[in-house]
Amino acid sequence: MPIVTKLWVTQLDHDVRDNSGTHPIEVRQIPTEQAIAQAAEMLSEGGLIAFPTETVYGLGASALDAHALTRVFEAKGRPQDNPLIAHISDLQQLGQIAQVPNTIAQRLMEAFWPGPLSILLPVLSNVPKILTAGLDYVAVRMPDHPLALALIAKAGMPIAAPSANVSGKPSPTTALHVVGDLAGRIDGILDGGSCEVGIESTVIEIVEDTIVILRPGKITRQDLLPYAKAVLFDPYLKQGIEAHTAMTPRAPGQKYRHYAPQGQLNVFFGESVHNVQSMMQSALIQAKQVGKKTAVLTLDAHVFTHADWQQQWGDEKAETLMQQLYGALRTCDDLRSEVIIAQGPPDDEQHHALINRLLKASGGNFITVS
Repeated sequence: MPIVTKLWVTQLDHDVRDNSGTHPIEVRQIPTEQAIAQAAEMLSEGGLIAFPTETVYGLGASALDAHALTRVFEAKGRPQDNPLIAHISDLQQLGQIAQVPNTIAQRLMEAFWPGPLSILLPVLSNVPKILTAGLDYVAVRMPDHPLALALIAKAGMPIAAPSANVSGKPSPTTALHVVGDLAGRIDGILDGGSCEVGIESTVIEIVEDTIVILRPGKITRQDLLPYAKAVLFDPYLKQGIEAHTAMTPRAPGQKYRHYAPQGQLNVFFGESVHNVQSMMQSALIQAKQVGKKTAVLTLDAHVFTHADWQQQWGDEKAETLMQQLYGALRTCDDLRSEVIIAQGPPDDEQHHALINRLLKASGGNFITVS
């Protein structure tokens, strides 16, 4: 039977209230401190609580409770070889799950926590194997969101929190996204408005005096360079999507198709905007000729004929595009778009994380236009 999911609305959000009637939820519009206390109590009892972070909404469970962690995988439909990230509110909680970090890790924590940086650290033996997919290390971060920090502190323990969505779908950046995916499957949702960053954290490991980026995010290679002898990208990031599916994941977001809309996403890249838009128009015409419902995501106000729907999902600024990506893909799903034509961002380091998410979301359907 579906769970009646509690939705704590700590700020006036008409979208959530107006669209919650078709889902098995109980809306509680109460003071923030009271909502946090109720949510934290559920977490301590093995419950699943979705909550906002600066990146995306996370699906929280005690990182030390194997049964609660199993429920996370079941609610999301997530493969159990895909490890989870543990979230902490202070460095004392770090000692509950990981060994003392080395000097580089300590410097990174001082510089970037709270913030969208997850660091792989040696895991303690008391931590359930399901959290790490049986690996000897655990990814940890301290989120930069007041509700997340208050909830984790009130719970008094590290909280595992993958994205609060059905596995494989675009990650949620509003409470309404979580309602649509997980209402009836989880115990509660703490509404904190829209997420500021919009994509998941950068995940790194430290190998001697070198930082290796396993999953790109808002914190870039350039940001990390002052803290190590070298900063490298994991070799898999430069491989095709087929290589990703054959790997043993060391961090979330590596192996499986993620962030994907229901329709076929095709992403067009090229130095000539005119040529890229011409090829996008041709692809739209081909899709319409076979009766497909289409959507277009563009970087400017150019109008595409033959599109059933289009949106300027941002300009070329990486921060804007990251904030808008998952919401735009979810709108395509709401409109039941069968073919989605997207204009890719510039292929440079600032957009590296965004291109990574588009690669996963499209299944590698990248088209380079000369």
